[in-house]
Amino acid sequence: MYKYEHGGDIYTERTTKDGKPFVDFSANINPLGLPNGIKEAVKHALKGCVNYPDPLCRELAQATGEYLQVPQEYLFFGNGAADVLFRLALALKPRQAMLLAPTFADYEKALRSVNCRIAYYDLSEENDFIPERDIVGKITARMQLVVICNPNNPTGQLMSRLQLERVLAKCRMIGAHLLVDECFMDFVCEAKAYSLRDLLAKYPELIILKAFTKTFAMPGIRLGYCMTSDEALHTRLHECGQDWSVSVLAQEAGKAALKETEYLRESFALVAEERYYLRTHLQALGAKVYGSEANYIFFYLPNPRNLVELMREQGFLIRSCANYHNLGEGYYRIAVKSKQQNRAFIKAFKETIKHALFVNFN
Repeated sequence: MYKYEHGGDIYTERTTKDGKPFVDFSANINPLGLPNGIKEAVKHALKGCVNYPDPLCRELAQATGEYLQVPQEYLFFGNGAADVLFRLALALKPRQAMLLAPTFADYEKALRSVNCRIAYYDLSEENDFIPERDIVGKITARMQLVVICNPNNPTGQLMSRLQLERVLAKCRMIGAHLLVDECFMDFVCEAKAYSLRDLLAKYPELIILKAFTKTFAMPGIRLGYCMTSDEALHTRLHECGQDWSVSVLAQEAGKAALKETEYLRESFALVAEERYYLRTHLQALGAKVYGSEANYIFFYLPNPRNLVELMREQGFLIRSCANYHNLGEGYYRIAVKSKQQNRAFIKAFKETIKHALFVNFN
């Protein structure tokens, strides 16, 4: 039977033993929730569902291109970033690729679907899971694709722009593509200093993956995209799947999302404040916190070993990272949520740690 291993599984068990809904800290969604502007756009778009959606997402591409200041012909949209990721795997069909370890599991899943061999660049705990200078030397001529998640999931660590440019130059030299996943970049301080969007025209080898999902709290609508100046790759992306993967509702939701400037300002400020709160309190309770530059916190706490189950009993879902390559038991990721939810979480976390220590002591 297929085993679902991502966060956000609120369907297997919907309520606690007391009949209360779980508070899901396992999925990293904007704590402000779905903006009203998007809700209204989806509602008004219902009448358009009698027609097939625009297979080229022309209005959405124009709006997004203007918003990001990139040519709209660089944009390819899909049914979430994961859908785009699987299309990229099929369009590129790399024989060998390099991934960070740990990193988002669907990179490997997508690449395995086209029989790609995976080489891992193991991030070291001693260096706080930040890629080191030797990563460039690990990229060999046998590779056709390198994937970098920036900030990385689950660590939240950023790779410097200088380091990314070195990796990009190496990819050009060996004729490989570089896929940079910037899905969480909107929550990072000084995000523009790290994005490689300005290099798209110069480097057709560069592909940037983005999503509306986390930024605008709309994972159920499903809307993601990639950017690249590689025209041939664009054509292959269209050929590697159905023409109508982006629904009428999703296209209208995306256009509305780009107008939510105040929402983005408020969410960025909230995430920055609450991220600091969670980091500080987790560290005070004995957890080692790494990176965590996005809207989630990555930490290590070896005891209690059954932390996921204990927090579930308290009504909170957290993400164990034990199944990631190059990680093991004791590593966890939690979302940054609202002020009220974060304080309730820390209170429950503190009680859980105190109870576990008492049980072990006795």
